[in-house]
Amino acid sequence: MQSLTARELASWLDDAGRHKPVLLDVREPWEFETCHIEESLAMPMNTVPDKLSELKAEQPVVCICHHGVRSMQVAMYLEQQGFTRVINLTGGVDAWTKQVDDTMPTY
Repeated sequence: MQSLTARELASWLDDAGRHKPVLLDVREPWEFETCHIEESLAMPMNTVPDKLSELKAEQPVVCICHHGVRSMQVAMYLEQQGFTRVINLTGGVDAWTKQVDDTMPTY
């Protein structure tokens, strides 16, 4: 599994010549409602196995949570299911608010 920092993800998303990844936010609904990275797909961690068909194994998927622990667990699960382009956002949305968007609400 790969990982990237919030700044690296921001650069990727800003690069018009690069295919955008699926931003898979695995936090709970109340967390997602509090704050999220624009265009993220909300899929709470406990729903991922049942919603796996909504994702394509060949797409780049960046797993996101609050600090990067739950997302790492989901990323490992996705790899076990045959996903080949899985990336964990180091530090999660907390790092995003500190490194990229300090106007995003925190909790």
